[in-house]
Amino acid sequence: MIIAGIDCGAKNTKSVILRDGKIIGKGMTLTGFDQASAVKESLDASLKDAGIDARDVDKISGTGAGMEEIKDAAMKVNEIRAMAKAANYFFPSARTVTDVGAEMGRAVKIDERGKVIDFAINEKCAAGAGAFIEAMARAIEVELEEMGPMALRSDKSIPMNAQCAIFAESEVVGLIHAKTVKEDISKAIHDAMASRIVSMIRRIGVNEDIVMIGGVALNPGFVGCLKRELGIDRVYIPADPAFGAAVGAAVVLKEEA
Repeated sequence: MIIAGIDCGAKNTKSVILRDGKIIGKGMTLTGFDQASAVKESLDASLKDAGIDARDVDKISGTGAGMEEIKDAAMKVNEIRAMAKAANYFFPSARTVTDVGAEMGRAVKIDERGKVIDFAINEKCAAGAGAFIEAMARAIEVELEEMGPMALRSDKSIPMNAQCAIFAESEVVGLIHAKTVKEDISKAIHDAMASRIVSMIRRIGVNEDIVMIGGVALNPGFVGCLKRELGIDRVYIPADPAFGAAVGAAVVLKEEA
């Protein structure tokens, strides 16, 4: 069976193609204002990557903030359930998964089958999501891709407000005026964000084999701060973490088809 999983997120729309449970194609595009077009564009890209035609797809599964725009979806999967199944798909021994994307951070405790036991969501402030790092990158006038590596070059610990992106930006301006080097500011930003995510993980319980999905998993500075805050040596990250929820949605449909 060939299944397409589509995650229509706030910033990016991701699609994956699974053939008999194996990933054979992926596609991603900016979501923008026209979610329906983004869904089609990402799906077309994943079909091209897989080398198949839309007529070869048996069923489509959708998830994400814009999943109602995935009109051809045979199933629409809650984002929490999708991330739980994704963690279980990539790392069967996982019992805790965090998903940090552009607009939201989540943490979920799962069982050996990828079933959700408990979860926590950061939905009140951008300080727990990738948009926070993007805003702070603009504030210190560096490219977003530079932020993570810069943080790794600092060993300073500068307290910063982890509860509000607006207050944090004011603190960054103060650090700039105090001539604080950008590496130290970047680390403070990542430390503050990691602290917020870790507080969610601790709320549901820190279990063995912690998995991270979502685009922020590609940021080495954040991952380093997360490990340090949790006091662990390793966080398990799939090869393309941004596609995690799309994979999870496809897996849920496969299991229930």
